[in-house]
Amino acid sequence: MGGAPQVLDIGGDRWRVGVLPGTGASLAYGRVRTPDGRWGDLLRPTRAAALTKPPLCASYVLVPFSNRVRDGVLRFGDRTWQLRCNSGDGHAMHGTGFESAWEVAERSDAAVSLVLDTGGLVGANFPWSFRAEVRYAVDGPRLTIGTRLTNTADEPFPAGFGHHPFFQRGLVDPAVSEVRLQVPAEGAYPMRDSIPVGPAGAVPARADYREIRVLDEVYVNDCLTRAPGSAPVRMEWPMSGVVLAMDADPVLAHTLVYAPRHRPYFAVEPVTNANDGFNLMADGVPGHGVFVLEPGETRSGDIRLGLEVLGEV
Repeated sequence: MGGAPQVLDIGGDRWRVGVLPGTGASLAYGRVRTPDGRWGDLLRPTRAAALTKPPLCASYVLVPFSNRVRDGVLRFGDRTWQLRCNSGDGHAMHGTGFESAWEVAERSDAAVSLVLDTGGLVGANFPWSFRAEVRYAVDGPRLTIGTRLTNTADEPFPAGFGHHPFFQRGLVDPAVSEVRLQVPAEGAYPMRDSIPVGPAGAVPARADYREIRVLDEVYVNDCLTRAPGSAPVRMEWPMSGVVLAMDADPVLAHTLVYAPRHRPYFAVEPVTNANDGFNLMADGVPGHGVFVLEPGETRSGDIRLGLEVLGEV
């Protein structure tokens, strides 16, 4: 036992991605080739000491729900379950998939598929068994993250999924914040301590990146709604000439934007459900994004991160 975690390197001439099967199918790094031929960290690189800690990795999997469940109390139908509270603010957070090692189902130079089956797990932080599959695949300038979630229990359950990539504010110099951000949004949830207190409404100024602008130092931790067919999220790093267009399938109908102050990174998370989505659904709040899987049913969705060159038409 012990030793450094296994890192599976995949990619091509534009992307290099390090996958950590034993660390909840997280990513150790996501490096891209800039127009001048250099390789740079687009995703926040993981420190060696953090390679076993998914929330400190470059990106991690959120399954079978994203963000918080208030006080860990999951309500569905006429029943209530108490989940283990694993966030610093006293809630259950980001599912349970990141807490387990995943099996490698397929691997090539440009792709890897990972599987987690919770049927035999002890201590999974979710009342029902499920099978989750995540596939990372590089094709030229595009990295695709695909997620599949299957109900392996004998009754229906509510669920969701997403991904939590951290991006560097600066590519040429990580200490210099240069990124410009555009996040299409229809609305945002009014929040109290990261928990929605009502249905989605106006986008607050701190999180309003509907027009592209420099990511400033104002603290952002907001859940935005995304219309089907909306434009991709756009990120530009002018000093290096790199542009990223991040698109997602309609099932991933929410975008979390997290920008801590005085940190060289930020997060833009495509997810299915809003914060505390299970309880929003139980309270009849519309647009929560939680779906119900029948026994044997599967729901899936892809996230696509496409590289461009600044000024290219």
